[in-house]
Amino acid sequence: MSDVAQEDRTMGLIAHLSGIITGFIGPLVIWLINKDKADKGWITGQAKEALNFQITVILAMIAAIILTIVSLGLLFFMPMLVGIGALVLCILAGIKANEGVDYRYPFAIRLIK
Repeated sequence: MSDVAQEDRTMGLIAHLSGIITGFIGPLVIWLINKDKADKGWITGQAKEALNFQITVILAMIAAIILTIVSLGLLFFMPMLVGIGALVLCILAGIKANEGVDYRYPFAIRLIK
């Protein structure tokens, strides 16, 4: 079992899973609420990780849509692949956060340090 408090693990879970519905807004709100609290460092880290991942997903989705248009619809499945990949990784991150594991997405551009 992790030494991260259950309340913090729940907030980490919410930070990761909220990205499925709200995009970058949910993780951004959680990060902004907790970033100045010294005792919430773990939540801040997880919210930053989720925020960076959601920004990466937005950029990947834009690239996938452009590829679809440029290919005249031949690569129509690209935005769907980005969406499914994002969904799966958000769920995995939420599970790990709920276990108290400091999760890092494998495909995230870390713009927020």
